[in-house]
Amino acid sequence: MRPGKILHPQIAYALASLGHGDIVLVTDAGAPIPANANRIDLAFCAGSVDLLEILRVLRQEIFIENVIFAEEVPDNNPRLFQSVTEIFTASGADFTLIPHAKLVSDIYSKAKLIIRSGSLMPWGNFGLVASTDPDAWFDDTMKIIPEYVERSNRIKNKAVPRINKANGMV
Repeated sequence: MRPGKILHPQIAYALASLGHGDIVLVTDAGAPIPANANRIDLAFCAGSVDLLEILRVLRQEIFIENVIFAEEVPDNNPRLFQSVTEIFTASGADFTLIPHAKLVSDIYSKAKLIIRSGSLMPWGNFGLVASTDPDAWFDDTMKIIPEYVERSNRIKNKAVPRINKANGMV
């Protein structure tokens, strides 16, 4: 057993196989998941397994550089927005907000893994863009990529995620 780690074998395997830029999509119970998707269904009954709990655990398991979600969330589900902001504060991740319809049409098909929760939560769909540990890839003999320095500082300074609106490109 792996104390403090994900025990679900398919999720543990999928996370271990992620590369930089791969997307893990965590959805609510009603998400229209494509038939050919790598889907892991954790929905047991209404409210279980909870979407926010999945996000909290994933936040501790993988490095995430961007969280993509519906631009409708801050105004239409402010409690969800506050919870997600708290979860990803000090992660180094940014938030990219796009129209919900674009999230479904564009991000669902790009996801390397889709985890469906049992949450009944409007706009509860989050694309987590995998990254690398910004402090593990460079030593004193190398020039560090400026984006890695910035993300490392944002993690160390416990920065709140910055909000970006996508201009048609994700």
